Amino acid sequence: MARHYADLGHEVLARRWRGQGGEIDLICRDGAAIVFVEVKRARTHALAAERIGPRQVARILAAASEFLAGQPDGQRSETRFDAALLDGTGRIEVRRNAFP
Repeated sequence: MARHYADLGHEVLARRWRGQGGEIDLICRDGAAIVFVEVKRARTHALAAERIGPRQVARILAAASEFLAGQPDGQRSETRFDAALLDGTGRIEVRRNAFP
């Protein structure tokens, strides 16, 4: 998935970044924005998306907040949260701004 984002022109900042709040699969920079990416794989994109539940979203948001604390603009950094979904054939669907 990191290659996919790099091919789109994003700078890959971290893979499987782990903080006290949890793990973030991929963190990239898209221009000024820091992009937090949750990667899910299932038979279909819809099934993969269903695997991102409220508890997991809360964990990702907590980890993202922790990551942002170490950035120059801190919590004021421009951010985006993507869900990168892989289906059984390996096709990728990226849902930008997948959760708040």
